[in-house]
Amino acid sequence: MKRDDRRQAIMDLLVSEGSVDLEDLAQRFVVSKMTIHRDLDDLEATGVMRKVRGGGTIDAGTQFESDFRFRAQYDRAAKVAMSNAALDLVEPGMTVMINDGSTAAILGERLRDKRPLTVITNNAAVIDALKTETGVTLIAVGGTYSAKFNGFFGMLTENALAGLRADIAFLSAPAVSGTTVFHMDEAVISSKRAMIAAGTKTCLLVHHSRFARTALHKLADLSEFDAVITDTRPARDSISDLEQAGITLTIAAQDTGVNA
Repeated sequence: MKRDDRRQAIMDLLVSEGSVDLEDLAQRFVVSKMTIHRDLDDLEATGVMRKVRGGGTIDAGTQFESDFRFRAQYDRAAKVAMSNAALDLVEPGMTVMINDGSTAAILGERLRDKRPLTVITNNAAVIDALKTETGVTLIAVGGTYSAKFNGFFGMLTENALAGLRADIAFLSAPAVSGTTVFHMDEAVISSKRAMIAAGTKTCLLVHHSRFARTALHKLADLSEFDAVITDTRPARDSISDLEQAGITLTIAAQDTGVNA
């Protein structure tokens, strides 16, 4: 198997399994462990995964978030449920702001159900989903494109957002510890902060697995958001922290596919 084909196969395994084992990969592809080490080094260098002892993972770390292509395939049912809950906060005629992220991408697709709307976003997936929709005035915030986050960031993005206002801004985050929201990328932090400032109301969408985690940079305190939506109850310690701070957590109902 050629090197590029092998690395694509490793990426496919990461999508399906979430992590890979070095020795297993060496046996699977009939190559040396040193060859697999180099493969994992190269994949880590491109931001696809992070190396851990004995293998690699797409699980987020304090300085790592997995590639948008991986996150887009993870737990879609939970993201749909959160998006449905978020849609309850949107009324026709509003100006809605949406940040980068795979959950935000699904919410962006669903916004067509609430038209007419004005939608402001730096999320390339949302731009693609809405650019031909009638009844949606799309304001695509430019900047420097990041394939890892599938969005636009940097000074151009932040300056554009500073000149705009929205009725509601929807944001997502990869880590919440106590009542503090974190992100591992400084450029992404800056664009999200600009959206918080631009929204008359703000809503955070965060997967339950992202609670009790930290990342390199502080993004915000949960008290800065008017609504916080997740897909299922996080661990008891996280719930206690929110209750003590007086923060209400909305648990999105998931469609089980079973008729009541």
